[in-house]
Amino acid sequence: MAFTVETESRLTTVDVTDRIAAAVPEDLESGTCTAFVEHTTAGLVVQENEPRLRGDLESFLRDLVPDEGHAHDQLDRNADSHLRAALVGPDVTIPVADGELALGTWQSALLVECDGPRTRTVSVTTVGD
Repeated sequence: MAFTVETESRLTTVDVTDRIAAAVPEDLESGTCTAFVEHTTAGLVVQENEPRLRGDLESFLRDLVPDEGHAHDQLDRNADSHLRAALVGPDVTIPVADGELALGTWQSALLVECDGPRTRTVSVTTVGD
């Protein structure tokens, strides 16, 4: 199963928890669910979906990786996006228990857009115990 996400700015986060949860088959009682973003300039992370923390995450990535001055910029001026996405990683794996994502109280799955605005594809696979 796959879904798309429309992003609105260059560096942003989008809560995709409900869309990942919707991909869990009704007959899967326990197992794992893996979501994978099919792009090299976006990533996925499990984190708290709180606006200030999401802003902090964006600021952290912006501060950690400068916007310019990278060799790849000679090609298409988005090396910073690739480097930020490499830090985040392209996937998350979440346990499934009692037919639902077994996330902690404050945990959500966030898509981290590093080169938007764009349309991103996230594929979801599940495996039963």
